[in-house]
Amino acid sequence: MTQYCKKCVMPSTRPGITFNEEGICSACQSYEHRNTVDWDARWKELLALCDRYRGMNGPNGYDCMIAVSGGKDSHYQTYLFKEVLHMNPLLVTVEDNFPMTEAGKHNLKNISEAFGCDMISMKPNIKAQKAMMRYTFEKYGKPTYFIDRYIYTYPLHMAVKFNTPLLVYGENVSWEYGGIGTDKVETYSARGQITNGVGSGIDTEELCRETGVSLKDLNFFEPPTAEELDKLDPIYVSYFTPWNSFKNYEIAKRYGFHDLTHEWNRTHHVEQMDQVDSRAYLVHSWMKYPKFGHASATDYAARMVRYGMISREQAVRLVQEHDHALDPLSVRDFCRFAGYTEPEFWAIIDKHYNRDLFEQDSTGRWILKDPIR
Repeated sequence: MTQYCKKCVMPSTRPGITFNEEGICSACQSYEHRNTVDWDARWKELLALCDRYRGMNGPNGYDCMIAVSGGKDSHYQTYLFKEVLHMNPLLVTVEDNFPMTEAGKHNLKNISEAFGCDMISMKPNIKAQKAMMRYTFEKYGKPTYFIDRYIYTYPLHMAVKFNTPLLVYGENVSWEYGGIGTDKVETYSARGQITNGVGSGIDTEELCRETGVSLKDLNFFEPPTAEELDKLDPIYVSYFTPWNSFKNYEIAKRYGFHDLTHEWNRTHHVEQMDQVDSRAYLVHSWMKYPKFGHASATDYAARMVRYGMISREQAVRLVQEHDHALDPLSVRDFCRFAGYTEPEFWAIIDKHYNRDLFEQDSTGRWILKDPIR
């Protein structure tokens, strides 16, 4: 039987989540732990870390690197390191080959312009992406594994190449929200991020064998060597300052970040500010629903409860209304790119539904056996 957190709406089916004796999930426990943290001391730690690397490549050289997507959190991180900490960051991004939203196009340009930062980007091999995407979607239910892998590995390679050991990431997902990976502890170090499950877990040799993609097509797909990684000092900003998605959003808006207002009202999200870059990519985040019984609506409704924005009762209604309802525009863009018909797409989705959690009704719809109430 699925257990739901008594404070928020997080289910026990989320990989890596745990509950205490009172029925409170580990994400809520992590959030409550903030009240015991000496944030002034943490901030001084961050200042000392920046001073260690400041000017390391000369007075005009880069002294840190920030892995960005152009999103609200990327804007916040760049604001923090350029405007507040007065570092000279180099921004690095992996651009998906999916069609971008207007907001996504604007934000990627804006983050460089608003903060006056250089940015290097990688647009991976489209042929390889399509081949691998179809394979990982059909077999593992991980349609964007190819891109996600690069999102984790490419910044590491660039940090080595540009001699910027201080590599900046946003929140420690495993600690903040509950999850798998070696970072399921409170730590400033992001060394374990590559093991968090999104960009790991599928053997590259298998991918090449099954798709016909050559290793020559996969530059930067594997992480740097252990010796090279030892030279880096990747960090989570969320260790040094209380992480809040909505606070980041408000700061990002002041610097020109665009959400999806007036462009697209997504049926399976409860907000219009997160993962706004492309529609097709959202199939990936929604795939948690057939596999684990929750998706983006649960994730954000849970955060909104923790932040004191809504009640648990309101969060339950949001989850019931939105979590299952994958947006039709996401499906259309995904199918056009990957070469599926929509019936083919939904037939693949059907195969990934967890029969322990779902059953089909007379119309063929998948219904949670133990929904939140």
